[in-house]
Amino acid sequence: MNATRPRAVVTGTGTINPLGSSVVETWAALLTGQSGIAALDAEWAQQLPVKIAGQAPADLSSHLSTREVKRMDRCGQLALIAAREAWAQAGTPEVDPERFAVVIGSAYGGLGSTIEQDRVLAESGPRKVSPHTLTRLMANGPAAWVSIDLGARGGARTPVSACASGAEAIVQAAEMIRSGAADVVIAGGVDASVNDLVITGFSQIRALSTREGDPKGASRPFDGGRDGFVLSEGAGVVVLESEEHARARGAAVLGSVAGGAVTSDANDIVAADPAMQRRVMEKALESAGLTPPDIGFVHAHATSTPVGDRLEGQAISAVFGPGIPVTSTKGHTGHLLGGAGALAAVVVLQALKSGKLPGTLNVDRLDPELDLNVITEDAVELPAGPARAGLVNAFGFGGHSVALVISGG
Repeated sequence: MNATRPRAVVTGTGTINPLGSSVVETWAALLTGQSGIAALDAEWAQQLPVKIAGQAPADLSSHLSTREVKRMDRCGQLALIAAREAWAQAGTPEVDPERFAVVIGSAYGGLGSTIEQDRVLAESGPRKVSPHTLTRLMANGPAAWVSIDLGARGGARTPVSACASGAEAIVQAAEMIRSGAADVVIAGGVDASVNDLVITGFSQIRALSTREGDPKGASRPFDGGRDGFVLSEGAGVVVLESEEHARARGAAVLGSVAGGAVTSDANDIVAADPAMQRRVMEKALESAGLTPPDIGFVHAHATSTPVGDRLEGQAISAVFGPGIPVTSTKGHTGHLLGGAGALAAVVVLQALKSGKLPGTLNVDRLDPELDLNVITEDAVELPAGPARAGLVNAFGFGGHSVALVISGG
C-alpha cells in the first residue's frame, strides 16, 4: 500500500444482533460465552423443517420512531440502529456532506417485506398492500436510510455479495478514504432474513443445523460434530475517516482498516475454492504492507458447515501456519449473512483495544482433519509480541471472498 495515501481509521462502531443491541452488550456476552440462539416458537415457524435461529431484540420501537418502524423493512431498521450507535461513538463529526458517504451491504435486503406483502396481495387483494412496499423491499434501503438520516451526500452504496457483503462494504469504504474520494464513510452490513422462505431454502440444501433440542449448542464452528449453521439476523457498522480528518477534530481512534482484498472464485455457485480463500488472505496482507507474522489472530468466517469450516481452516493454516490463534463468534451469534463480516470487524476492533480475544463457542472436539489453534475458552489474553493486527474472513455463495486486515489504534 502506498504510504502517502490517507490512512482509513475507525472512530465509531455499532451493532445490533442476537447477543445485544449495542457493542457494549455484545462484547460482554462474547467474553462470558453466551449464546444468542433460541428456538423459534412463533406460530409462523411451526411448519418449518428447522425451528431455531438467532434474532435481534424483537422490540425495536425503543430505538426508532413510529414513522420509521412503519416505513422501513426490519433490515433497514437494524442498519439504522447500528449506524446511529457508531455515529454517536464517533462524536457526530462535522463533515462536508459531499465528502461523507455510506456503504452498507446486504445479502437479501428487504426480503421480509417482499414475502409479507406478497402474502397480503394474495390473501387480501391489491388495496391492502402497503404504499411503502417498494421502498421497504429495496436492497439499497439500509444504505439509503442511513444516508438520509445522517445527511451523507457523497454516495450511498450497497454491495450485494451474499455473506461477504458487509466485509466488502468495509473494503470499499476504506478505499474511498484512501483514494481521497471521501473524508468520512459509514460502512457495514445487515440482514434480517429469519423467515420461512430462507430457512426452508437453506434447509433444502442441508446447510442448517438440525440440533433443535439444543439451540444454544447448535452453532459449532470447527467442531468435529458440527452439522450446519444457524440462521441469524443483525447489523455491524463502523465509521471510517481519513486520519487527518479524525485527528483534526480530536477524535479517538479505535483502530484502522489497514488493508483488504476482494476476489471471486469463478468456480461454483455454492462450493468454495480453497485456493482463492488462501489468495484473498494473501492479497489482503499485501495491500496492508504486512506479512503473516504481523497478524496476531484470525476471525474466521467459519459458519459451522461440515465442508466450509474444513476448507477455510486448511487455508488459514496454509497462509499463517497452525499456531495462529483462530476464533469465530458465529458459535455465539449464528450466521448474520450479509452482516457477518461487519460484525466480525467490530469484534476484532474490540479485541485489539482490550487485549482479549473471545473464544469459539461449542467446540467440544476439534475436527481431526484440522491442524488449527482454535480458541475454545470464553476469552483469552492476546499474546504479547510483534503482531499488531487481526484478519477477518468473509465468504459467500457465488464465490465471493473477502479478507480485511484491521490494526489497533
